[in-house]
Formats: sequence, C-alpha cells, structure tokens
Amino acid sequence: MPLRAAASCVGSGALGALAYAAMALAALRLLLSYKSALYALRRLWRCADEWAQAYQYVDVPRFGCDGGENPLFRKVAAYVAALPSLEDADAASVLSSASRTNGGLSLQLGPGHTARDAFLGARLAWTNASAGGESERLVLRVRRHDRTRVLRPYLQHVEAVADEMEQRRRELCLFANTGGAAPRWASAPFTHPATLDAVAMDPDLKSRVRADLETFLKGRAYYLRLGRVWRRSYLLYGPPGTGKSTFAAAMARFLGYDVYDIDLSRAATDDLRALLLTTTPRSLILVEDLDRYLLQGAGDEARAARVLSFMDGVASCCGEERVMVFTMRGGKDAVDAAVLRPGRLDVHIHFTLCDFEAFKALASNYLGLKDHKLYPQVEEGFHGGARLSPAELGEIMLANRGSPSRALRNVITKLHHVSAKVHRRNTSWSGPGQQWEDQSSSARASADSAEADEVGAPASCGVVFGKDAPMREIKKLYGLIKIRSRREGPGVLVPLEGDAHGPPTPAHNDRER
Repeated sequence: MPLRAAASCVGSGALGALAYAAMALAALRLLLSYKSALYALRRLWRCADEWAQAYQYVDVPRFGCDGGENPLFRKVAAYVAALPSLEDADAASVLSSASRTNGGLSLQLGPGHTARDAFLGARLAWTNASAGGESERLVLRVRRHDRTRVLRPYLQHVEAVADEMEQRRRELCLFANTGGAAPRWASAPFTHPATLDAVAMDPDLKSRVRADLETFLKGRAYYLRLGRVWRRSYLLYGPPGTGKSTFAAAMARFLGYDVYDIDLSRAATDDLRALLLTTTPRSLILVEDLDRYLLQGAGDEARAARVLSFMDGVASCCGEERVMVFTMRGGKDAVDAAVLRPGRLDVHIHFTLCDFEAFKALASNYLGLKDHKLYPQVEEGFHGGARLSPAELGEIMLANRGSPSRALRNVITKLHHVSAKVHRRNTSWSGPGQQWEDQSSSARASADSAEADEVGAPASCGVVFGKDAPMREIKKLYGLIKIRSRREGPGVLVPLEGDAHGPPTPAHNDRER
C-alpha cells in the first residue's frame, strides 16, 4: 500500500509538472508574440460586439433573376479586392493577370470569409457567401441604425471607386487621324513608358502641373455647378528636343486617358469638327506644332478661323472630362494673341533648354549619379551660357551609360563646342578699328519677349508655369566673369556689358539659348 500510494503521488506530480510546463510555454508564446495576443483579443471583442448589435444584410448576387450578369457584382468584387483589410482576412485567393498592362498579383476574398470597411463613421463588412456556380454572391453587413444614413451613398461610392480603378487598369490606346473626307482613325496600344516622376523638370514646376491635373480630375461637380464644360487645355512651348511630346505622354499616362494625336495638315477643309465629334470622353487630344501650321497658312483667315473653332467652338464642348494639349516649337509671340487667350489655352508651360539643375536630374535618371568629381566642370560650362536640349543630353548619357565618367566628359566637350559656336555666331569683328557688329537683334527681341512672357506674363495669357529667371541670370553673369578672368590676356579683348573700352555685349548673350 505505501508503495502504491508513493507511485500514485509520483504520477500525479509528473502530470502536474507537464501541465505547468505547457502553461509556461503558452505564456511565453503569448509574450513573445504579443501581436497575436492583441489580434486574439480584438477578435473576441469584435465577436462580443457583433453579438450585441442588430445588423441588416444586403445580398449582391452575380446573376439576376433573368439569368443575366449583375454589373454591380463585378464592381463590388473589384472594390473588395482592393480593401486593405483583405490582407487581415482569414482566407484569400491569390490571382495573377495575364495582361502585360495589368500584370501583378491580386487578392480576392475567400468563400465564407469577411473583409471589413468603414464609410462616414460607420463600420461595414463584406462576406463572400458564394457556394460555386450561379449561387455566387457577396453580402454586405451594416448596422441597422446606420443603414438609412450610409447604405445608398456607400454603394454609390463603391461604384465610383470601381469605375476609376477599371479606367486606370485598362489598356490605353493611341489614335491618329488618317485624312480623307470622312473622319477616320488608326489606333494602336499606347505603350509609352513616360511618367511624371521620370520627366526631367524643375520639381516645383512639376508639382504645380501635377496638382493642376489632380484638381481637374476631381472637378466634375465644380465644373457642373459653374455651367462650364469639364475640359482643360494646355500649351507646351519651347525649342525642339526639350521634352514636350514626352511630357504630353506622361500627362496621358497620369490621367489614364486615351490619346488622340491630330495632324492638322491631314484634316480636310471642313473635317476638324468631325474629328472632335468622333473622339471619346476621358481622352487627351494632342496637336503638335500648332505655330508651324498657323504660320504656313499666314494670311488665310479661313484656316485660322477653323483652328480657333476647333480649340473652343461648340464641337469642342461635346464630351466631358477631356484634356487638350497643344505644342509649339517657337515663342508665344509667333502666333496671334487670340490663340493664347484663356478658354482656348488655359495653362502655358515653358520648356527650356537644360541648365545645370536639369542636367543633374537627367544624370540621376540615366546614370544613377547624385554627384561626381566632374560636376564642377559641367557646372562651369552651363554657367558660361551654353545650353543643351534634354534630347541631346539623353542621347549622350544613353550611349555612354556603361561609363558615367566618359558620359560626363562628352557632355563637357559638347558644352565647350556649343559655347564657342554661340560666341562666334553672336559676335564678329571687322577691320583694325574693332567695330562691333550685332548679328542677333531679332533673336534678342525674341528672347526679350519670351523672358517677359515667362516672368511677368499678363493675366490675359492664362496660367503660366515657368521657372523664375533672376537666379539663372546671376549664374550666367558669374559664368561670364569666370570666362573673362580665364581668357583675358595680352592682345585679347573680351568685351563685357558696360565696358567703356570695348563694344557692349549683346543682350542676347545673357539670354537662355
């Protein structure tokens, strides 16, 4: 008997020790994984709250009573798949898209599981109650005291968000007019990779353009209240190779709009309005080299009238949420002021040749450089007045992308050639009397006009987005002084503006090329 009692005590002690060890391990597990413990507590609290509340359930079936597919189901499924809470669901299905544009992984709610959402302070939940086949459905749960306040606005919100997501995911198209008496369009997928983030532009200017586009996208109710057509027009002007067409493509990509590239020279005499009538809403209409087309028809009042009617006539008001982009390779003074007025061209964006800041942005994109030992020499070349287009710089960096140092040396060489060529073109000396001959009076007038447009444009010219000029002028003056100190010597005369012993430097030299 004593031995049996002792064995029983030993057995019960072992079981107790095992129980205590299991409890200790469970406690340690909870302490080490406090997030799991908090998650468990939240689930217990949620279950208790749901048990105490009264809910209304709204079914969204995939198929209606007539056997047709319910469009709302597809939109709700897309909306629920984008909910952040779906990652916390107990089960989810992972899908992959075969489309090159929409490629990537996406989550979908698993059968019998729930994803939660919030709207106007109310808590809602979507449950996948599908059992396969035609019984596939999603169920919305909303508290009874919230249903009158939020149910209808919430479903409208779901539809709007799903429509926007579908619009942004769809494959964009590029349309081009092919000419002829009747409007005809040739189309192809719009695969241009340009984005606003990748465009080399002054950061402040880029942020202002982005904000303007975002305001336009959200402005449907505002335009409707004003009784105005939901449309915005932009003028991109500047020398060739400064990135105007690339920026227009980036705008289309940012907005998620199809692009209609209209060649005015291909349009028949009375075909411009018909072209507009065959475009779709949510599109970007691109017209390049507007100034060249107008100058080719100088004196042709009928041609000018057709263009003005195309820009803001009744036909241009057909279809909402439309952006019109016009480009010009010259200055704004080359066209009639009637073309530039607000309503026809609302926002003016000036594209200039690259300065040192723009060069650094391009070097970061093309070569991955933030700084380099050759940067001071590049900066000196730009401060000396030389300018290169983004296309020229991009080609140099692209061809030498394997060696950033070689790319920068090529840029320095190019800047020296441009600086020497500009100096020879703008100045010439005749005879021993060293008489000054100004070869750039017309260019100086054009530069003066462009500078006035950029810095102090009148209100009648619409919104002008451009970089401020004073700092750029100070840098150029500093570069000229450095060049003079480096090149000045016996028998060499480098005339500067205001020099009493030499001819005055033309104002064009201080302008941006």
